[in-house]
Amino acid sequence: MSVPAQAATREIPATGTTSFHPAPSVDSGIQDPEIRGGEPEEDARLAPRPQPYDRSLSRGHGRGAGVLGSILGSHPKVGVSFQGLNFRDQRTANNGNQFSVEPPDQGLCAGNGFVMETVNDVLRVYDTAGNALIGVTDLNTFYGYPPAVDRTTGKVGPEITDPSCYYDADTRRWFHVVLTLDVDDDGNLTGVNHLDLAVTKTASPLGEWTLYKVDTTDDGTNGSPVHPNCPCIGDYPHIGADLNGFYVTTNEYSFFGPEYNSAQIYAFPKRKLASSAASVAVQQYDTTGVVNGRPGFTVWPAQAPSSLYAPGTEYFLSSDAAEEAQGSGTSTDLIVWTLSGTGNLATAKLANRVTTVGEYSLPPKADQKAGPVPLADCVNDTTTVTPAGTGCWRLLSATEPDHDEVESVLDANDTRMQQTVYALGLVWGALDTAVTVGGQTKAGVEYFAVNPRNGKVVRQGYLAVAGNNLTYPAVGVDALGRGVIAMTLVGSSHYPSAAFAPLDVFHGAGAVQVVAEGAGPQDGFSGYKLFNEPPRPRWGDYGAAAMDGRSIWIASEYVAQSCTLGQWLQTPVGSCGGTRAALGNWSTRITRLTL
Repeated sequence: MSVPAQAATREIPATGTTSFHPAPSVDSGIQDPEIRGGEPEEDARLAPRPQPYDRSLSRGHGRGAGVLGSILGSHPKVGVSFQGLNFRDQRTANNGNQFSVEPPDQGLCAGNGFVMETVNDVLRVYDTAGNALIGVTDLNTFYGYPPAVDRTTGKVGPEITDPSCYYDADTRRWFHVVLTLDVDDDGNLTGVNHLDLAVTKTASPLGEWTLYKVDTTDDGTNGSPVHPNCPCIGDYPHIGADLNGFYVTTNEYSFFGPEYNSAQIYAFPKRKLASSAASVAVQQYDTTGVVNGRPGFTVWPAQAPSSLYAPGTEYFLSSDAAEEAQGSGTSTDLIVWTLSGTGNLATAKLANRVTTVGEYSLPPKADQKAGPVPLADCVNDTTTVTPAGTGCWRLLSATEPDHDEVESVLDANDTRMQQTVYALGLVWGALDTAVTVGGQTKAGVEYFAVNPRNGKVVRQGYLAVAGNNLTYPAVGVDALGRGVIAMTLVGSSHYPSAAFAPLDVFHGAGAVQVVAEGAGPQDGFSGYKLFNEPPRPRWGDYGAAAMDGRSIWIASEYVAQSCTLGQWLQTPVGSCGGTRAALGNWSTRITRLTL
């Protein structure tokens, strides 16, 4: 066992209440600015400033573990499946007072007859038949902030990112978490940022929610501890729970610099949150140097099906190939974390154990099947007559760009741990890795089921599809050890598609199955030089799975539309008949699987 981490304690008050008040969606075509931080009239580009969140220091990719195939075990039945939130929903929400945002960062939670999906920067609630129960609700409004951008005045509001949600069957409460970055009166980031947490007052997500706020700047602001390289940002928050606590973990980077500190773990008393307490005590664990002298990175907390938690204990998983964990890009380490004694969070102890698994390494970018990319075509076009002049590019830029955009590759993550589940006495998780399949190095998945009490790996393996890539796995497992791994399938023979593989404790993972085939390639601004130089094509940054009795709901990113430049140019520009918005076309797929 490695050196235990010590906790700092602070009391945070409830900051108010909220409920859903969705405003109409409005498509006004391309507006200035489209991307947060972009000033196209001054700098001749719709380019965003460098984002302080969604960080990754790792570059390149590994050689890839060999993959021979997998054995089919459990047989989940596909039930209701429908298109969830998409780029157009995000951009047109709240009367169009939104920015264009990539990637979606999916959160999904289900229970008590409801399904809630949350993405950057909107959410929506459905019934179990897939019928929307509310309109698309922007997250700035939900958390009581001004709009992301007021299209009348130009005033910019706080920046919200990395949403997640969770339904706790034990307390019958819904939890929603985001990272919020404060801005000054001119819309510039101040460096102050915080986790915003909303908890329902009843078992329905449609009622009132209580709000809490935890500062993650960690330079002493608002009661935060003082850490080196700060002000810092609490990037990539993710959530889990046991009987006693609700847990949020973040990756702490310097806000204005490149430095990475370590993963931070926040432990909240779950039942006090569920009772809408006027204030709660939060324990913050700093994982600097506690993994054999190295920092924790993306320490993902576990959720448990049917409230079958480990007694007095919360488990977490992490990996260490990434640069943030002082890794080399390749590793065989799986770090199993234990927070014991959660019956009294003030005295709970955090420790970790490093166990050996199959090799994983940084995956390559994911290639796509060739298809129509009208946004790229618009940048390259020099002949179309538009209201702004000759050349479609004039709709996007005041200065003529290089006309050499090509269909982009997709980000395939950096080996950080993805969704984690505690079930059947085991901790389950998966991550993205390079794999060798069909003689090619592609992006694939490695999955694990480990006994957290002794560190023994009970089940592990790889998933890959020849000529294609698998990205952003999300594991869901029921109380009997039956489950699925949700993911995106994309490559030479697939547009970005929503897929899953069955999973069980006896056989491991089975064959990859497509639940919704992609209709066209990803065609988003982050993959093109005009908007990012060099391009940083975004996908993910995570999918989701939600356990709901004998069912597991999964959410994966895919592309549900395709159109030509001619269709893209029709009014309103970029909408392609209401299937996308000008600068992007990602979508999400929500599917119910019965075990």
